[in-house]
Amino acid sequence: MFSVLVLAATFFYLFSAGVQYLQLSKKPTGHLLGKFPLSKVLGVLAIFAHTFLLQHSLHLEQGINLSFFTTGSLVSWLVALVLIISSLRQRVENLFIAVFPMAALLILFDTFLSKPEPRPYESGLLSHILLSILAYSIFTLAAFQAVLLHQQNKALKHNISGLLLDSLPPLQTMERLLFEMIWTGFCLLTASLITGFIFVDNIFSQHLAHKSLFSCVSWVIFGILLFGRIFWGWRGSKAIRWTIGGFLSLMLGFFGSKLVLELLI
Repeated sequence: MFSVLVLAATFFYLFSAGVQYLQLSKKPTGHLLGKFPLSKVLGVLAIFAHTFLLQHSLHLEQGINLSFFTTGSLVSWLVALVLIISSLRQRVENLFIAVFPMAALLILFDTFLSKPEPRPYESGLLSHILLSILAYSIFTLAAFQAVLLHQQNKALKHNISGLLLDSLPPLQTMERLLFEMIWTGFCLLTASLITGFIFVDNIFSQHLAHKSLFSCVSWVIFGILLFGRIFWGWRGSKAIRWTIGGFLSLMLGFFGSKLVLELLI
């Protein structure tokens, strides 16, 4: 049953991305459930299968497993879920092409390369961890959005056209969606840092210092970006650079220590 779920989730993610790519190429792909695009139906099926896989990977008899690849799989599931929900009111389906193959790849990594490390977590500490994962997932989507926005800006300045660029919403809509993601991620990251100071014993201890420092740096970067947006109307290339910088800092804090401790040492 587990192998079937792995194959199903991987297949549906890749098939959904492929269908969306064909749609981007203006090739007919069909619809299900009325006007609901086939790529979304496949994406929803992939997320359902992925949910059952995570239930199996995360919850072990000895506690919660948050090893490197399992956490990566959880983040990709959250990113895919947020993307599907966002696509109900915004034209962000083209992000399926990048996000869904990433989710499929992390499922395979979690299945074949993961080394489970289950631990019992208190509810307060678990809330801090889940908030951190949620914040990272939202900022991952924001980073993808910033890359698309950069390409769109570049295309408008140099009068470049293309299937992907022509299918994107207007620049103002793209910027508004980017800052909606950043505001959401910033609130989640703030809550994560607060719960960390409350529930984590010595949050700047040796094994947590790397993560804590980069998380705080990322919080400052996104805080400055939002401040600049409100008071100075920051947008365009400046907003994109600060978004990517904040995401890279958060990525180093979130996965950097796990990568070193679990895979390199």
